[in-house]
This record gives sequence, structure tokens and C-alpha cells, in this order.
Amino acid sequence: MESGDLRIFQCVAQEGNLTRAAAKLGYVQSNVTARIRHLESEVGTPLFIRHNRGMTLSPAGETLLTYADKIIGLLNDASRALQATNTPSGPLQIGSIQTAAAVRLPRLLAQYYSQYPDVSLALATGHSQMLIDQVIGYELEGAFIGCSCDHPDIKSVDVFDEELYVVSSRPLPEEELIRKPILVYSMGCSYRKILEDWMLLSGVHRPVIMEFGTLEAIISGVASGMGISLLPEIVIHQHLQNGMLRKHALPEGMNRMMTRFITRKDAFVSSALGAFIAMLPQRCDMIASGDSLVENSSERALLHGK
Repeated sequence: MESGDLRIFQCVAQEGNLTRAAAKLGYVQSNVTARIRHLESEVGTPLFIRHNRGMTLSPAGETLLTYADKIIGLLNDASRALQATNTPSGPLQIGSIQTAAAVRLPRLLAQYYSQYPDVSLALATGHSQMLIDQVIGYELEGAFIGCSCDHPDIKSVDVFDEELYVVSSRPLPEEELIRKPILVYSMGCSYRKILEDWMLLSGVHRPVIMEFGTLEAIISGVASGMGISLLPEIVIHQHLQNGMLRKHALPEGMNRMMTRFITRKDAFVSSALGAFIAMLPQRCDMIASGDSLVENSSERALLHGK
């Protein structure tokens, strides 16, 4: 089983279509088809279920993809380690939940880029579970998530302690709030989970749920009176001041959420990532944590290239 075949298999699994995968890889489609067939012959079982809409993974394909992600991630990690320099440079792929990306990170990223212009910084956004999976799968070098993560391969550091509020377009008593549709991201979003738990605590077992893809769409929907949502105060501060939104307090124990920065424990820490981690305490008001990304002074010196 060759790494090249696994990379092709991974791309086809992600795209669900041979034509799109071939275009992404820069190969002719016949070559991609032949490599997939060769891989299926090698493992002795179909890896895809073919249908009119494209291709989906078979149970065996799902199993192989788990290993392929790990193998390719390790190979990419090894390549980064061999090409590493003491001066931060090259690609750095970071993920973040949308609220942190919209409000907390712009100043940090601008400061980082001004200090390290040779780093090609890429920021992906998504909900917390998606970001955790991408860090575990070596797709991201680190990510800001809105929940705790007890995965054995992940370490995290507390970064932002957020105060949360239910928001609506106008002042409403709780008995009216809980009857409103809730405007949220897709499943896996930490804010959605807290909001659904609050609704359940208030006696609403099946709230009307409207899913939106962006923070801006959620805020606009709430401001128009479409429903309610749950957001950190830092995100809604300006909207509260201009009267677009109204905030409603949550019960104690549900009204705060910690944003954490996570990385893989076994991943190579490039100079670009090391410089980013070292900047967190200075720029993000990092709260001290026993599970620190930089465990001791010698590691800090290493990350700074000393």
C-alpha cells in the first residue's frame, strides 16, 4: 500500500467524485480511477459505493480512511519537521470557531503577521467538534474551540473566558423567549448545546431550530425578530449599544464558556506554530492552565529559537 495511493483515496473520499478529485490532484481521471481500483484489489474489498451522484465510502472505506488520515498526517508532519527552520516561515494552518475568529483573533493575527511576514497563515472556521477532528487528523496544526476536549492525543490551554447571553430583537419575558425559534450553527456547535440545554431546563424539549452558516446571518436573523440565539457578550456588545439586540441572562453555571487553543500532543511544533503559541499569553489574556501547551521554561526557549 503506497502513500500516493492513500492520498488519492483520501481526496476521492473527501470530494465524493472522481472528476473533482482528479482536478484537485492535477491528475487525469483515468489515472485516479486506476489507482483506486488497484488499491481495492490490494486490500481485497470495495472501498466505495458507486451511485449516480458520485461515490460514498463503504464500511471498509470508512475504516481505511481513518488510517489514511493518520498516515498522511504523520507524513506531512515529518515533512514539516525536516524543512523546519528557526525563523518562523512557511504554512501555518489554524482553525477557530466563528465567534472567536470574528472578534478575538483579527488583532492577534494582524500582530502575528506583522512580526512574521514569511509565514503563510491560513484560518479555517467551523464548529468545535469539526475543528477537534481536523486537529486530530493533522489537517490543522491548532484550533480555538468552545468546549473542553479530553481526547488522549490532544492538549489544550485556556484562552478566553466568555460571558454568554440569550439574545433577542426586543425585551421579552422568559415564557416568550422559550417559545421562539433558536438560530444556531449545525450540530457540534458548543453554543447550540448550551442553548438547547437551557431550553430543556425551561421545559422545551423540541425547540424549532433554524441552522445558519455564518455568525453574521445569525445576528441578522435575531435582529429581524426571526428568533433567539446564544452569543458571547463581546460579540454582541456593539449591537446592544445601537439597540439591534437585547440580552437575557442565563442561570449560573450555564452563562460562561471557555475558549481553548488545542494542538496534537505528538505533532511537530514548527517555528511558525511555536511563535503563534508564544504570542497567545501576550495578546489573548491567556488564563493560567495546568495543561499548558508550553510545559516549562526550556520548551519556551525552544519555541523562541533560543
